[in-house]
Amino acid sequence: MTGILVIMAALGALVYLAYRGVSLLLLAPAMAIFAVTASEGGPVLASYTQVFMQSAGGFIIQYFPLFLLGAVFGKLMEASGSAQVLADDIIHRLGSARAILAVILCCAVMTFGGVSLFVVAFAVYPIASALFRQADLPKVLIPAAIALGAFTFTMTALPGTPAIQNAIPMPYFGTTPYAAPGLGLLTGAVMLLLGWQWLERRARILGPGYGEHDVATPGTERMHNPPYLVVAALPLGMVIALNLLFTFVIIPSLDTSYLAQPDYGATDVESVRGVWSIIAALTLSSVVLVGLNLGRLRATLGDTLDRGAADSLKPIFNTASLVGFGAVIASLSAFALIRDWVVTVGGDNPLISLAVGTSLLAGMTGSASGGMSIALATLGDTYLQMGQDAGIAPALLHRVTAVATGGLDALPHNGAVITLLTICGLTHRDAYGDIAVVAVVIPILALILLIVLGTAFGSF
Repeated sequence: MTGILVIMAALGALVYLAYRGVSLLLLAPAMAIFAVTASEGGPVLASYTQVFMQSAGGFIIQYFPLFLLGAVFGKLMEASGSAQVLADDIIHRLGSARAILAVILCCAVMTFGGVSLFVVAFAVYPIASALFRQADLPKVLIPAAIALGAFTFTMTALPGTPAIQNAIPMPYFGTTPYAAPGLGLLTGAVMLLLGWQWLERRARILGPGYGEHDVATPGTERMHNPPYLVVAALPLGMVIALNLLFTFVIIPSLDTSYLAQPDYGATDVESVRGVWSIIAALTLSSVVLVGLNLGRLRATLGDTLDRGAADSLKPIFNTASLVGFGAVIASLSAFALIRDWVVTVGGDNPLISLAVGTSLLAGMTGSASGGMSIALATLGDTYLQMGQDAGIAPALLHRVTAVATGGLDALPHNGAVITLLTICGLTHRDAYGDIAVVAVVIPILALILLIVLGTAFGSF
């Protein structure tokens, strides 16, 4: 019992101190060492170098290309003016009467195309602010509209999304980014429609008026010669199309028998197909993006690539630190008791256990990818075996895992939430309530629906 209390204390301290702004690069190993020392008095240095660093390094080896290419692609979209053009076009077509929906869809298109949600927030906020002023809508709803479009259905539910949350389950379950496409589309639609209607209802309750806020908006510089719409949209379309093409046509047609050799990890193509597809799609799309916008990017291309590469480092190292922390926690004897309890939740339905465990860990760490990584690193094989025993398709396990990360991860200490509120110049008191509804409550309801439908009808 003491060991469990120590684990809970370490997790609680991790959440609290991360909320207070302590770097996860220091905090995660410190809390891991605390847990080892306080619970078992085990070998501290061995736990750090042989457990923590081995797991953190393994995560970086596997996923760094996705973080790197995603961040570079997002920076290129921003620097070329393509993100701005896409946002303007969506809002122009829908009009100010659909201001809330316009902001949601604008964020959804860009995030589904692989643009970092942080880039989306900076790119969309100035447009959302102008549109909300024109429509006489409360500014306090802008963060929730952006969160709904960028942090929810495009991050976890829609099949084919290049988000890291949709990529992490692939090697554990041998799936692709298009796992359970029918259920993913249905779950995503529930998040979108319920979230949109909630924000429309809140706008009616709050009444007209933007509110007394500063006009100044960070990062509002606009390009004087932005690309044409087709030029701006083509790279995003390529990410989606090439991802699909490599996943189902090109890679399956290749002779990959060499992967069974020890030099290549003694694995098979099913374990790497999804990751390879996203790498190829983002690389080729980035090359085309640069080619189409070479005149606009010529003076800043080197700096843009450097900033994109730099922007990929902190997210992956933070997430990897959480993976290392999870590995140390999983090595403790007390964790076996927690693990045994988690896998019994839901009785004979492993989907419930998988959803509860992933959601709790995502909430405790304030990170969708971090919580998912801890859950799968420690229990992935167990869940896969439980699913096989229950006749549940790995594709359904994949989709439940991904969707489960997108609820409790958006609690107040989440880094994306804090960044979004900062960009909008608002506080938690001002705007977090609506963020909680569209990014926490509604995704949890959609997750429940996903489990119910998946249990009744299987993966589709």
